[in-house]
Amino acid sequence: MIRSTFVLLLSLAMIIAAQAQDSTAYVQEEPAKKAIPLKDRIWFGGGIGLSFGTVTAVQLDPLVGIYLDRPRKVSAGLGPSYTYYQDNRYAPPFKLSSYGYRVFTRYRVIEQAFLHAEFLHLNTEPFYNWDNNLGRIWVPHLLVGAGYVQPISPRSSFYIQVLFEVLQDPNSIYYATGPIFSGGVGIGF
Repeated sequence: MIRSTFVLLLSLAMIIAAQAQDSTAYVQEEPAKKAIPLKDRIWFGGGIGLSFGTVTAVQLDPLVGIYLDRPRKVSAGLGPSYTYYQDNRYAPPFKLSSYGYRVFTRYRVIEQAFLHAEFLHLNTEPFYNWDNNLGRIWVPHLLVGAGYVQPISPRSSFYIQVLFEVLQDPNSIYYATGPIFSGGVGIGF
């Protein structure tokens, strides 16, 4: 966990440092700009996933973010995460529920595209817990990738992203999977 937290913080520091270098390259004497109000720097978003039938899956991932710079290219944020999964093809049905939190940073390369790095920490039943004696465990995930944003109104947008799970913990819900495709809606993003 310390390694994954370090990698996330290092990624965030690199993005902020790159942004700082970009903004200091053109330093000119300008009158002091008025600070942007907090309400104009905060954005909300996230995703909801629902699937019902032989396999039932419910996923809730609300997010809150804040822009860290004036051009609104760098943002960071956090949010809770909940997943419920039930596969009725087995007797008894295989059930899994996970909950936790995520901390993320995004950098807008251009208006419609962003880079994304996220530390996701989930409390779940161990995947290889056949005798059910281990209880629940915390599993770290480090997700990195990119996304596309499509505005749907002046203050809201739809986004899709492709992420890869870097840590590959054997108990990860994304263990040995390929790219993770997700999407959602952002208000202010």
